[in-house]
Amino acid sequence: MKRIIIACGSGVATSTVANQKVSAYLDEHGYSGKYQIEQCQVSELAEKGKSADFAIATTVVGANMPCPVLPGLPLLTGVGADKLFSDVEEQMNK
Repeated sequence: MKRIIIACGSGVATSTVANQKVSAYLDEHGYSGKYQIEQCQVSELAEKGKSADFAIATTVVGANMPCPVLPGLPLLTGVGADKLFSDVEEQMNK
């Protein structure tokens, strides 16, 4: 079971959109039941990331995070979404 953190500025708005898109993609590609997603504020990522396999952030993240952090902006704009989903699959298969 992969633990994924999705972080945004408030932990509610854009992380909810990102969560929906990532969940739909993972379910469509055979990962249903193989992941757990938690949303949080980006300020909580340093702590919550300690127990995560990877994170997706829709805003700027500080350095030295305890887990890999993928840029989530493509989930909001659509630009670069294919690359992001490829990176998500890579993290899921580690």
